[in-house]
Amino acid sequence: MAPLHHIRKDCRLCGGRDLVPVLSLTPTPPANAFVTADALDQPQEVYPLDVMFCNACCHVQLSNVVDPKLLFENYVYVSGTSPAFVGHFESYAGDILRTYAPPSGSLVLDIGSNDGTLLGFFKKAGMSVLGVDPARKIARQATEGGIETLPVFFDSALAGKLRRERGPAHVITANNVFAHADDLGEIADGIRTLLADDGVFVFEVSYLADVYEKTLFDTIYHEHLSYHSVLPLERFFAAHGLKLTRAERIDTHGGSLRCHVRLAGANDTGDGTVAERLDEERAMGLDKAETLSRFSTRIDFVKAELTGLLAKLKSGGATIAGYGAPAKATTLMYHFGLDGTVIDFIADDSPWKQGLYSPGLHVPVLPSEAIYDRRPDYLIVLAWNFAEPIMANHRAFSEDGGRFIVPLPNVRMF
Repeated sequence: MAPLHHIRKDCRLCGGRDLVPVLSLTPTPPANAFVTADALDQPQEVYPLDVMFCNACCHVQLSNVVDPKLLFENYVYVSGTSPAFVGHFESYAGDILRTYAPPSGSLVLDIGSNDGTLLGFFKKAGMSVLGVDPARKIARQATEGGIETLPVFFDSALAGKLRRERGPAHVITANNVFAHADDLGEIADGIRTLLADDGVFVFEVSYLADVYEKTLFDTIYHEHLSYHSVLPLERFFAAHGLKLTRAERIDTHGGSLRCHVRLAGANDTGDGTVAERLDEERAMGLDKAETLSRFSTRIDFVKAELTGLLAKLKSGGATIAGYGAPAKATTLMYHFGLDGTVIDFIADDSPWKQGLYSPGLHVPVLPSEAIYDRRPDYLIVLAWNFAEPIMANHRAFSEDGGRFIVPLPNVRMF
């Protein structure tokens, strides 16, 4: 049987081998490896979360690469269950359509298209749409829902086949997936193959600057192989016949980067945001390994504050539950030791996760009604990037005396 993970010893973006360790978090199972009740007695393997810095190009990446089939073929995250994300994707599609005005009927391809939420807005605007996503069950449901989705991984061979069969794509998107792939060079080559001469590739990823500034360490998990910044990305795309023309900071996931990429020969000088990001990154010291090595001290401070608060509440007889079971909760719960002795259950709005148990620690995941049935004293908002809508939707919980605890970017109680 093939090993389920391996250690990568060269840089994913430039191929350099001068990688130095800058952070080591508690090993965890894959962040979305939720289990059913009948599998609770089966131990789940954990994998290291060791973060490396490339001295050649300044890229930041995980050293341990878990088999993507293990991570993605039975995926349980779907975009459409979050109203905030549906609204984000509607505005995102609108921005691309206004900026680039692709002709009606143009091909729009989404890599890692999930349930087709984003593509639905392009389809509504008269575009021809196609999703590519290896999560077989989600891909099948997206196709049944009217968004044709191929249940495969995107690569240059698929790009060549699609170009021959369907013509070039005027828009290619990839949202929170450009950090997920081990062979980014293969994806970049596929994008160059498939993209129309006047086409654009737009992707969003968690931004290293925000991860560092706001101590968002829980966004580090095995699906996220890369922690992107503009400095190495600009060089990477140039090496693959592409050019980075825009690099916008946006609010999603606590702070993300939206990049626009064109063919190297395209007549697009950009909007100045790439140069802005480069200046900001150098000012923060993101081009130096020692900057990121200081990250662990800040994580330890948040850990001491949160675990101290929870221990005090528990010793006073309080009951605590979690709200939201995103992938990042696995890293947070493992690194901070938040197991079933601390958190009684996790409420989550996604039917894909309800009735399952959290990866490794096996805390039950229940529908949100459970917070009113079981009436915990405190809810720790594990999906902290959606804290405001969660607290607004569950005002009845706080009106009944319940309190919300938001763990990041800093510990707050409401």
